[in-house]
Amino acid sequence: MSQAPQAKYRKDYQAPSHLITDIDLTFDLYDNDTIVTAVSKVIQNADSTKLELDGEGLELRSVKVNGEEWSHHEVKETSLLLAELPAEFELEIITKMDPEANTALEGLYKSGGAFCTQCEAEGFRRITYYLDRPDVLAKYTTKVIADKTAYPFLLSNGNRIAEGDAENGRHWVQWQDPHPKPAYLFALVAGNFDVLRDKYTTMSGRLVDLEIFVDKGNLDRAGHAMTSLINSMKWDEERFGLEYDLDIYMIVAVDFFNMGAMENKGLNIFNSKFVLANDQTATDRDYLGIEAVIGHEYFHNWTGNRVTCRDWFQLSLKEGLTVFRDQEFSSDLGSRADNRIDNVRIIRGPQFAEDSSPMSHPIRPDKVIEMNNFYTLTVYEKGSEVIRMYHTLLGEEGFQKGMKLYFERHDGTAATCEDFVCAMEDATGVDLTQFRLWYSQAGTPTLRVSSEYNADQKTYALTVEQFTEPTHDQAIKQALHIPFDIELYAQNGDVIPLVMNGESVHHVLDVKQDKQTFVFENVVERPVPSLLREFSAPVKLEYDYSDEELSFLMKHATNDFARWDASQMLLAKYIRQNVVNIQSGSEVKLSDELIDSFRGVLLDANLEPAFIAQVLSLPSINEITGWYKQVDIDAVDAVLNSITVSLSKALEDELSATYHSLRQAEYNIGHDAIGKRALRNRCLQFLAYTEKGNDLVIAQYDVANNMTDTIAAMTAANSAQLTCRETLMSDYSDKWKHDGLVMDKWFALQGSNPVEDALENVKATMSHEAFSLKNPNRTRSLIGSFLNTNPVRFHDKSGAGYQFAGEILRQLNDTNPQVASRMIDPLLKFRKYDEDRQALIRAELEKLKSMDNLAKDLFEKVTKALDE
Repeated sequence: MSQAPQAKYRKDYQAPSHLITDIDLTFDLYDNDTIVTAVSKVIQNADSTKLELDGEGLELRSVKVNGEEWSHHEVKETSLLLAELPAEFELEIITKMDPEANTALEGLYKSGGAFCTQCEAEGFRRITYYLDRPDVLAKYTTKVIADKTAYPFLLSNGNRIAEGDAENGRHWVQWQDPHPKPAYLFALVAGNFDVLRDKYTTMSGRLVDLEIFVDKGNLDRAGHAMTSLINSMKWDEERFGLEYDLDIYMIVAVDFFNMGAMENKGLNIFNSKFVLANDQTATDRDYLGIEAVIGHEYFHNWTGNRVTCRDWFQLSLKEGLTVFRDQEFSSDLGSRADNRIDNVRIIRGPQFAEDSSPMSHPIRPDKVIEMNNFYTLTVYEKGSEVIRMYHTLLGEEGFQKGMKLYFERHDGTAATCEDFVCAMEDATGVDLTQFRLWYSQAGTPTLRVSSEYNADQKTYALTVEQFTEPTHDQAIKQALHIPFDIELYAQNGDVIPLVMNGESVHHVLDVKQDKQTFVFENVVERPVPSLLREFSAPVKLEYDYSDEELSFLMKHATNDFARWDASQMLLAKYIRQNVVNIQSGSEVKLSDELIDSFRGVLLDANLEPAFIAQVLSLPSINEITGWYKQVDIDAVDAVLNSITVSLSKALEDELSATYHSLRQAEYNIGHDAIGKRALRNRCLQFLAYTEKGNDLVIAQYDVANNMTDTIAAMTAANSAQLTCRETLMSDYSDKWKHDGLVMDKWFALQGSNPVEDALENVKATMSHEAFSLKNPNRTRSLIGSFLNTNPVRFHDKSGAGYQFAGEILRQLNDTNPQVASRMIDPLLKFRKYDEDRQALIRAELEKLKSMDNLAKDLFEKVTKALDE
């Protein structure tokens, strides 16, 4: 690189030199030479007659100020500098771009046969020269002109205000958004779609048109998205008192999209993965994912759009808050325990891994080179856990008071994380000074807990120590304010009231010091503690539970999450122990008590099937890797396989009885039906390792009347390496090869196939007619699954997996660096492995670093990994 990209720092924030109050855009759409005319009303905001506008990949046609050609301008590599400007003026800029050639999928590009945009975080600068920053809010009027036959639908933000025909078979539509917004929320779509239409009446009586645009032939797969949208609108009114504020709400599903979806005001652009579903093409998880993402983007209308971010360092202000809201939405509509467990698995697995990687950062980063690199699990998922801690500390009533004050103060503005904290403080009177450290401190805190029971005084003491390991940018860590949810149980399973200093106390303790002791009174017998219930803070817990105590909690804890958590801690003990056994040449061993504990859960008729399925799911490789400074990936994989086989044999009768009892004749996506399928298919994953496994899997595949059961059968054949695997995979490919979205499930299975020549299979699969490296979904499904869910084959000691990853990353660096940056993460954690593997991974990172054209996205991550 001729010059290393420079970091930007949060502390250096300065208000913009100018404000743009209104912008009138005209798009004359052509595949290779689209013309954009932008007319803006600009006001000086500082003592400067110069204005520097962001712009990338644009051909400047003309610049006018107050209607006159403006010669006082300079085109730079990534900006347009204007000089000698008046204090207030009208600015007209005409630019040309090539949407067809835009493989980075940022700004304006072609997705299949449609034009679409993606402007978050900094894509609008690829459309026109502009102050492309979130604290510049303007009212947008947009006119879109295109061929009427090829692009009958011309869409943008706001409400449709005019339309008409133009010359040469073209037509135009004009849109106006009455709400000021930053450039990243701009959207445009032009194409030929099928449209699903409905209406919604808001709580104040406004009638809103709802429209979902999908590729031709996919209309039968849009119904669940519409239902989810209506449910989202209703839930946000009932839970938060927030209603929609435009005359129309539109969603467009596109196949080429770097993200899951985008909350552009009134015109959400979605990855088709999170819109299209019917029982033949989508699994239960797909349905639940669509519901969550539809909700997430709709909830952004207030937490992100009406109140946006002052700068991109504040990203968690909108994303962490909105993830919390979509999690609550899914929990209120479905199973709260099941959703909470899914959320915590993400935190304990990939998010904790991110916290311990070279890319570790606070939920509000202090510096950044490429903003796209901070659309992370830390900002989103850990950010949502920080919001959840507010809710835990303040309660629903206090939290809602804080939200109301937040909107009253900041509606229509660009706010900061500090603004949110202040609203919560001022609305409730709770001092959150120490709590603010969650925004600035990186890494995963650990709570080390010990207990002492005094039989004579009938007291029980819990001593809690907190510490956070140093991270690459922060050597010294401070004590955090950690809400620590606990419960104490008598030996008969009764809950013991918590009494301290003669007074009843809440079950959420405030841990604020490096070391604190909480002494509970009137405890007549040694209790069994349930600690960190509901995962009340995103921390690691260390407590020396006995097997008997964990089995007790699996039976008696009043909280479903706590029961599941106890099962995971019990499994973790045996996984750790058996990794040592494998390393010393011994066999994997499970105790009768462990097996009986899982048998008891499986046979408990009082438990929800979805919950039982969660208990029977082993921890992920990502989570287990996080337990070690340096992980023996081969030993861990061997242990997980052995435990699966051992449980399959020990519980075969119970698993078989449960499996056969849960078959459903009809498919529906009700919560109860989804839970039963989850447990039935979890049983199948174990039964695949028994003598009857091959026949069971074939039978399920042959009679499946829905995609959930089909994929479950194929997954079981894949993981257990059954003889029927190739037949099932071939049949599925023949049936669905015309549909890339449905084939993504097949590609994921190919990537995760644990067969010895897995890498060669992946390479061969890249020539499949449905695969394209230019499509982010296909790439993530096949190559992403190989890198992330096939650890033994990816981390093969030959280094072939690392070389393959390096080759792919170098290709993506040229075509779509944003996707490349998200796929490199497994290589960044190279210090987790042995010296030989470290050297092999480092060699690939050095090759990337030496590239002349290494994109900022990859440069930031590669240099951090190598310099750590």
